[in-house]
Amino acid sequence: MKKNTTVIKLAQTALLAALCFVSFMYLKIPIPVPGGATALHIGNAFCVLGALLLGGVYGGMAGSIGMTLADLLDPAYISSAPKTFILKFCIGLITGLIAHKIGKINEHEDKKYVLKWTILASIGGLGFNVIFDPLVGYVYKKYILGINAEAASILTKWSSAATFINAIVSIILVAVIYLALRPALKKAGLFPNKIIIKEGRKQFPSV
Repeated sequence: MKKNTTVIKLAQTALLAALCFVSFMYLKIPIPVPGGATALHIGNAFCVLGALLLGGVYGGMAGSIGMTLADLLDPAYISSAPKTFILKFCIGLITGLIAHKIGKINEHEDKKYVLKWTILASIGGLGFNVIFDPLVGYVYKKYILGINAEAASILTKWSSAATFINAIVSIILVAVIYLALRPALKKAGLFPNKIIIKEGRKQFPSV
């Protein structure tokens, strides 16, 4: 049973990685700036969604694999691939930590409770990205890639603005998708089989 669960999780991770890849590779709105590029996109939303559905490690893996592959296949972003791999994994870990270790959303059925912790976890993971993506990007481009300080500073400012907008859109999108998917996954028997807390009482969900 445990082996089957792992296989299912890996398959779901691969699906979410593909969604990260497609959303960044083909659905982004590029913003060319001196010293590099940034973009409006919803790729991070699927990394966060993966962490909510599968846990931080699997969600982080989905974001890291999908977004890094997209960077590697786009000349404008290929140099950012190492940074992307690390930061997207961190988004997943932070989101999963808040959602599952603190909020324990898989153990609750109350929609308001689940919505609250879905939003808080999304804010935690994407808030980390809003701060550290531009910051790490500045250090990476200036000291590792050798881009001059002025160009790196301009890129950081544009990247900060784009990352903030991406985060807001992704938080809303994730909340809508996650709450819609929970009932469907339960019905299909793909939701984690844990004690469900409803109105203060514990009950075992039927499988």
